[in-house]
Amino acid sequence: MLICHYLCKKYVSMFIQEELQLSPRRRGAHLITHEIEKLLPPLPKVGLLHLFIKHTSAALSINENADPDVQTDLAAILDRLVKEREPYYLHTYEGADDMPAHAKSTLVGASITIPISNHRLNMGTWQGVYLLEFRNNGGPRKIVATILGE
Repeated sequence: MLICHYLCKKYVSMFIQEELQLSPRRRGAHLITHEIEKLLPPLPKVGLLHLFIKHTSAALSINENADPDVQTDLAAILDRLVKEREPYYLHTYEGADDMPAHAKSTLVGASITIPISNHRLNMGTWQGVYLLEFRNNGGPRKIVATILGE
């Protein structure tokens, strides 16, 4: 613990945490890189951006940002992997899309971390941040953005 405390004080001079709210989206895979960038404060020269979605029926991912067919295909693949109305589901009172949404969220994940270089997100040329909305009517989604840097 002392080593971490020393290293954090020596090399990390900036901690910022903000809660971002995204507008409601229909079920599917949505490229949100530019929206996230607009909502963030100025980024440090070097650091990390950690994004955590505060919901159990949606997820965050990094994937291809060029061909919109990727968004359609990702949603279709996840819908085929985790089907609605399976007879063995016990958690069904919130709608047919709810339990599958929880399972998909577990498979994809609730958080991502992106390096920051030269005050910009340092992703590959064809990479973007995705919101995967698994509910038919998920509503606005909240994301906690934590920036560590110098």
